[in-house]
Amino acid sequence: MPSTIYAVLIADVMESRATPDIRALLGRKLAAVSERHRRQRLIQLPYSVTAGDEFQTVTRDLSSIPAIILDLRKALRPLSLRIGIGVGRISDRIRPPVNRLGGEAFQRARTAIENIKTGSLFKFDVLTAFETRNPGFNSTINLLYGLHDTLVLKITDKQWETIEEFLERPTLEQTAKRLKLDASTVSRNLKRGYYWQLSETVKVAGSLIERTFC
Repeated sequence: MPSTIYAVLIADVMESRATPDIRALLGRKLAAVSERHRRQRLIQLPYSVTAGDEFQTVTRDLSSIPAIILDLRKALRPLSLRIGIGVGRISDRIRPPVNRLGGEAFQRARTAIENIKTGSLFKFDVLTAFETRNPGFNSTINLLYGLHDTLVLKITDKQWETIEEFLERPTLEQTAKRLKLDASTVSRNLKRGYYWQLSETVKVAGSLIERTFC
């Protein structure tokens, strides 16, 4: 993958006015996620709150974007996110603050998140959108995430709690012990919370991105 191609992620919090002191809460949660994702070399810059309830970052590891999306949704609960991804060139040297950078990837990310807000992609609600130079890729990845988001919108807080613990310790026994549940309840929560579909989306979308851009 050429080093000049990046992905910009722009996200905002849905119904943020219902959450008191949203900017401070978002900042605390993003600080922890930034530390982990920087340590794992998933992102180039820390997540930065750029306007009210909106935040941005830049990554060069395009095939890891699906894993980043899932981890953000898990880590920022109970906040619900709209996430737009733009792929392309960045016109400036990659350095903070992220809101002073510009270029194609930022423009495309802005288009992606506006497509979510305006409902212009589909006749059903979505939480995630991609925008790249490749129309065929855009159609495929956006339909994949449109179907994926239909499931995400149905996940309950209790199911998210189980998913979060299972992602941290991916065995039924360890997750059950941490949550003080029996293993059968954990298994049921994962199934009813569409964990296995979410996991497969990460794999398939990551592979699609890698085949397209790498």
